[in-house]
Formats: sequence, structure tokens, C-alpha cells
Amino acid sequence: MASSRGTTGAKKKAKVTRMPHRRQASKPPISWRSKMSLAAAGVLAALVFWAVVALAFAPHTNTQLNRYDAIIVLGDPADSDGNPTPQQLARVNEGVREYERSVAPRLIMTGGPAHNHFVEAEVMARAAAAQGIPASQILVEPRALDTIQNACYAVRIMKEHGWKSAEVVSSAGHLPRAAMIFEKTGIDWRTHAAPPLEPESGLYKTAVSVVETIKTMRYLIYAQWAEKCTP
Repeated sequence: MASSRGTTGAKKKAKVTRMPHRRQASKPPISWRSKMSLAAAGVLAALVFWAVVALAFAPHTNTQLNRYDAIIVLGDPADSDGNPTPQQLARVNEGVREYERSVAPRLIMTGGPAHNHFVEAEVMARAAAAQGIPASQILVEPRALDTIQNACYAVRIMKEHGWKSAEVVSSAGHLPRAAMIFEKTGIDWRTHAAPPLEPESGLYKTAVSVVETIKTMRYLIYAQWAEKCTP
């Protein structure tokens, strides 16, 4: 009987089967398109970081001067009727205030028909003259289509007259990039922000920051060489 029970137990054990191990499903390989997308995203992130850092550490001046040979007011588009926009008029007003404070004895308005057929510098010159600035103390640079040309052509006018220093007036968000450009013009300069004529919303400030970051990326990787201009 003992032998029979032992045999029965052995048979039961023999019937026990082991469950096969499940193999973990292997992950599909990353496609070349995904790799390219990741690489492009990495490059873009690096460029954005580079531009943000460059803007954050852009200089405000390269001199200790308090008086200058000229005040350069950087252009901004007029409206569709050829009248100053609030942004453009803010720059003109601040240039006029600095002139009246005797920061410099003359204004250089710079800006061509970059966004419509109205010459920005001419519109700004009329606005300055309407505030009492003598026409003889307002110089017009009517050809520049971007900030690189603003700086280059305005400094050319200065060098033609033997002037060596300037205060650069523009909107606060525009000045860091402008400073990077003026740093290469060979004159003594400082930037001066024009306060807005009306409150700016957070959305507007964000949009300006994004646009300036994009333009700074373009300047760093392309425009400073492709659009190089000798004053």
C-alpha cells in the first residue's frame, strides 16, 4: 500500500507543469525622424538659451560720458496714415526731453520705410519739430530698414561730422539687442529707454520679449555677418 501511494504521489507531481516565462516585449527602435526631431529641438533650445543670456548680459554703455555729440532715436513704424504711433512718439518724446536736458545738442532720427511706405525718420523729425526742436538740430537718416542699418547709417552721419559719441534712445525691450549692435560701431555710446505713453499689458510685454529673442537669435547666428555694415 505504501508503495502504491508513493507511486500515485509521483504521478501527481509528474502532472505539474511549469508555466513558461513571458518574455518582455522589446521596445521598438527610435526612428531616424524622431532622432532628427529631438536633435532639432535640442538645437533650438540651445539657441533660445544663448539669445536669452545674450540679452540679459547686453551692455548699457561703453563710456562714462554724461554729455554726447548726438542723440540717436531709433525708428519705429508710423501708422497707416503716416502719423506717429504711441510707440514711435514715445521714442521721439524721450529724445526731445534728453535734448532739452542738454544731453546732446542734436537729434539723429533713423529709420526708412521698413514696414509701410512712410519713412520713419521723417515722421519722427516732424514730431520733434512740432515740439520746438530747431530743424537745424534734427538730422534725418531715411534708409535704414532694420536695427543693424539704424546703427550703421546713423554712425556714418556722425563720422561725416566728426562726432564721436551718442546716446541711443529706443523702447526698453529693443535696447539690449540695439546695444549689442552699437557695441561694434566704434563710437562712445549709452542706451536710454523711452517710457511708454500708455500702460503695457503683460501679453504685450511677453510678445515683445518673444520677438526680441527671435531677432537676437537671428542676429547671433546669421545677421551680424550676413548684414555686416561698415559705419
